[in-house]
Amino acid sequence: MTSKLKPHLAITLGDPAGIGPEIVLKALADPLVRENCSVTVIGTYSLIQATYQHLYQKANLEKDRLANPQDLSIIDIPLENEAQSLIEIGRGNAASGAASFFYLKEGIDRTLKGEFQGIITAPIAKSLWKAAGYNYPGQTEVLASGAGVDRFGMLFVARSPHTGCILRTLLATTHIPLSEVPSVLNPQLMSAKLDLLINSLRKDFGIDAPKIAISGLNPHSGEEGQLGTEEKDWLIPWLEQERQKRPLLELIGPVPPDTLWVKPGRAWYGDDRDGKSNIADAYLALYHDQGLIPLKLMAFDRAINTTIGLPFIRTSPDHGTAFDIAGKGFANANSMKEAINLAVELVRRRI
Repeated sequence: MTSKLKPHLAITLGDPAGIGPEIVLKALADPLVRENCSVTVIGTYSLIQATYQHLYQKANLEKDRLANPQDLSIIDIPLENEAQSLIEIGRGNAASGAASFFYLKEGIDRTLKGEFQGIITAPIAKSLWKAAGYNYPGQTEVLASGAGVDRFGMLFVARSPHTGCILRTLLATTHIPLSEVPSVLNPQLMSAKLDLLINSLRKDFGIDAPKIAISGLNPHSGEEGQLGTEEKDWLIPWLEQERQKRPLLELIGPVPPDTLWVKPGRAWYGDDRDGKSNIADAYLALYHDQGLIPLKLMAFDRAINTTIGLPFIRTSPDHGTAFDIAGKGFANANSMKEAINLAVELVRRRI
């Protein structure tokens, strides 16, 4: 049962030189976004104000398209004068990367203390974290480390504007080189990710007996070992064991990667030749691009990344810092709005 209480959520600003400040201000200018939650932005107030003035004066955006920082709840994270002087809209560097890391850490600390029930994170640049001396693969790993969990996953959620169908895909492996994927994948990892997915579907989406489609690794799922042996050696036996352990679930696969997204693609755009009952409740992709290329092709401005396995809700737009368009006024805030809306929905389910 979903509560109607208004969750208290934190939005971390992301890299202040990217489009994070713009999409936050645009999203929070929408009264429909703010009516269901109480939102606090975590960032450097002077930089947020500077972005607001820049977009209004130089990008010619109407004021009603931007939330006025003076009207927002903002936790100000001051920066050293020298570091702040190096931050310029559209030009990310180590200073802006360090700032984005500070914002995220503050959000995690305050959420763990109970100030917030969930975090929405604006985009950061991983390379600039590294330039600033913070060697994490991404925000997901910092969130997991801060929360003290070692089992977590990146679940991507998108709702079709054409049909309303919801696509959910979990990545078995995330920010690692493609060459490392076959050696990292194993039955233990797959079972851990499947456990996370099943728990999230039940707790966050109210689906107790889901249908889950699981991708193969190789072209044509190995074609009986002719195009790779991982499926034959361990993936198919693992899947058979999981079916026996979980008789109430429908586990489909391993589905050849080139056809995994055919049915959800038809459902997304309104071609119902397969019937909605044939669309899986979730898809388990084995590596980053296998899951995210098709999802972003369909839902680039709508997809949301939510980290499952944390003791709190975390959502994020599924796009990057876009330094090339930062400050020009045409960054799309739809994914940020959807990330806030999903955070509200997920928090309410857990209250």
